[in-house]
Amino acid sequence: MDKRMNALAFALENEEKEREFYLANARRTKNMAGKNMFKQIADEEKEHYEVLKALHEKWEKQKKWPETVPLEVKKSLAGSILQAMSGKKSARITGSEDDLKAVRTAIDFEARGVALYTKLEKESTDPREKAFFNLIASVERDHLLSLRDTQEFLTDPATWYQNMEKPMLDGA
Repeated sequence: MDKRMNALAFALENEEKEREFYLANARRTKNMAGKNMFKQIADEEKEHYEVLKALHEKWEKQKKWPETVPLEVKKSLAGSILQAMSGKKSARITGSEDDLKAVRTAIDFEARGVALYTKLEKESTDPREKAFFNLIASVERDHLLSLRDTQEFLTDPATWYQNMEKPMLDGA
């Protein structure tokens, strides 16, 4: 349990650092798609932080997985950001080198988050604990995929739009 408590404390610290990073980059970038993506993920990281903080406090007090923590986080909306931008001229601006560097750093953050929460899930035996860490890992995975999409978008908006507008072939 101590190992998982320490990992949870580490996760709390990470969520806070990541949120500050996303907010700083939302303020810095001139690219509207990047700005909106960073803001959205910052909001979601804030929610994770608050849920993890409540969990950490109760777990520390009770010395076991708490019965009464709201073990839910909202589904990530980050994926819908780029689609929402698709008609806007301001979104068609290629990202700057700083934007791309920030997105690559963010991809790194989220990949580490997925790994950490997946590890916590595997180490736990309580089904509620397992389900909770699985949920947080899946939201971080959504962030990761959205950021990879953003990286592609910032690198080559024209191709990204072309791919978006193609009918999808699902083999059905």
